[in-house]
Amino acid sequence: MSFTVLIPARLASTRLPDKPLADIAGKPMVVRVAQRVAQGLGTGPPVRVVVACDSHSIVEACTAHGVEAILTRSDHASGSDRLAEACELLGLADDGIVVNVQGDEPLIEPSLVQAVAGLLASNTGASISTAAHPIDNLDDYLNPNVVKVVLDARGQALYFSRAPIPVARDSGTGAWWQGTSRPEQLRRAAPLRHIGIYGYRVGFLRQFPHLTQAPLEVAEALEQLRAMWHGYRIVVHVTHQSPGPGIDTPQDLERVRRLFGH
Repeated sequence: MSFTVLIPARLASTRLPDKPLADIAGKPMVVRVAQRVAQGLGTGPPVRVVVACDSHSIVEACTAHGVEAILTRSDHASGSDRLAEACELLGLADDGIVVNVQGDEPLIEPSLVQAVAGLLASNTGASISTAAHPIDNLDDYLNPNVVKVVLDARGQALYFSRAPIPVARDSGTGAWWQGTSRPEQLRRAAPLRHIGIYGYRVGFLRQFPHLTQAPLEVAEALEQLRAMWHGYRIVVHVTHQSPGPGIDTPQDLERVRRLFGH
């Protein structure tokens, strides 16, 4: 199975200016992401890794390190809009699969990229794939910045929310899913944290920018709810490995630099 990894990169960032170009042990952040994915998937089927950006400076930085990059418009409302344009520029076929890897996750596990792509390839009724992992503490469960997802019996998403879902009605307000004394059915309903990686069918990506926004998408500020609102299915890979830390703030950047020995 071959697929394309697209890494959207936008130069503007309110919390961390010029974030894609932030230096991590001698290389720009977005280059670190692209190289980690490419090297991690190097022994498998052919995978094309492309940075889709809005700035000539990002293209130049990628080219200098042997990373393929394409220039997209700077006025896209969302990352998925940028991905749709990238599919057009690259001439990808509608039945192809694209995996969207965020440009601020230099510690992403390549095996997770492969799993998300493979899951979509094997679920022909789904248009999108993504990932999640079990929540192991109450703080994350209650945190609105931690997006939760609930699945059906086939591993397809029923709903994404910033609210603490699911709720065990008769188990109080604590970490109701934890403890060996809990009934098995209750433990199997344990909350899942959504991981922000997506696989898309290229044909769907071409349609997505033309779908009207969904009221739930606006309320939750979660773009994936637009797809579900319009009847598209999202299949979810559940991993028990927590993802590496992403970079949103200067503090995050310093933390990751230390991990790279910067």
